[in-house]
Amino acid sequence: MTTQEQSRVSSLRLLAGNPVTVGSAIVLAVVLVIAVTAQWIVPFGTNDVDVPNALRPPSGEHWFGTDELGRDVLSRVLVAVQASMRVAVVSVAFAVVVGVTIGVVAGYRGGWLDTVVMRMVDVMFAFPVLLLALAVVAILGPGVTTTILAIGIVYTPIFARVARASTLSVRVEPFVQASRTMGTGHLFTLGRHILPNIAGPLIVQTSLSLAFAILSEAALSFLGLGIQPPQPSLGRMIFDSQGFVTLAWWMAVFPGAAIVVIVLALNLLGDGLRDVLDPKQRTMIEARRRSG
Repeated sequence: MTTQEQSRVSSLRLLAGNPVTVGSAIVLAVVLVIAVTAQWIVPFGTNDVDVPNALRPPSGEHWFGTDELGRDVLSRVLVAVQASMRVAVVSVAFAVVVGVTIGVVAGYRGGWLDTVVMRMVDVMFAFPVLLLALAVVAILGPGVTTTILAIGIVYTPIFARVARASTLSVRVEPFVQASRTMGTGHLFTLGRHILPNIAGPLIVQTSLSLAFAILSEAALSFLGLGIQPPQPSLGRMIFDSQGFVTLAWWMAVFPGAAIVVIVLALNLLGDGLRDVLDPKQRTMIEARRRSG
């Protein structure tokens, strides 16, 4: 077994040995299954109005109860989770591609390019996340595409800073210097030496950004600037429940619980990945286990 294979096996053992990380991974696996199959597993149509059965509490027929129009809350939560995950994944993927490209190029080239690019990133980073997203949505108009673009733009500076910081530490390593001395092309050096060695922090940041993207989408939808009706969204469902909190608690509790579970699972998974992918954290954990 090679050293790289041994490292992978050790990483998997560390992950498997953390019950919190394993539990969060299982929860996220269930969420992903829901996100893929929501259209086929919903018990009722998401916009099927049944006024005589409005505001019915959770029961055997409607597990999560019904809303003010008699629509099944469970069906709407499942489809809303699918929409939230789609927005989060696409927007964070956009931020990863753009942000990592900017950060790696700036950190690798250095000089005036690094200074100019990172000052622009710092300007974007100075704005509060939700305020910047609101500004983008206000300019382009509400909708799914705009929400994805707004969240992607907001989280691009974060990935740019993480990628740049990691690149600055890796580019001075002997194997990178040797590759450049041998006349290897920049693209080859970036793809073979830089990117694989900065993947750890980026993976952890991706997990955490997915959690905050879920929250950002819910906030925008709550304000009426995200996913638009009649398509269900978790934030919009919570907004619609404000007038019925004392009459139908389930209208707010179940969409809110879905947000909490997904965000908590993503954060816990990010913590577990950090423990494995961060050499310092990994060394501390292994030393603690040996001493115990």
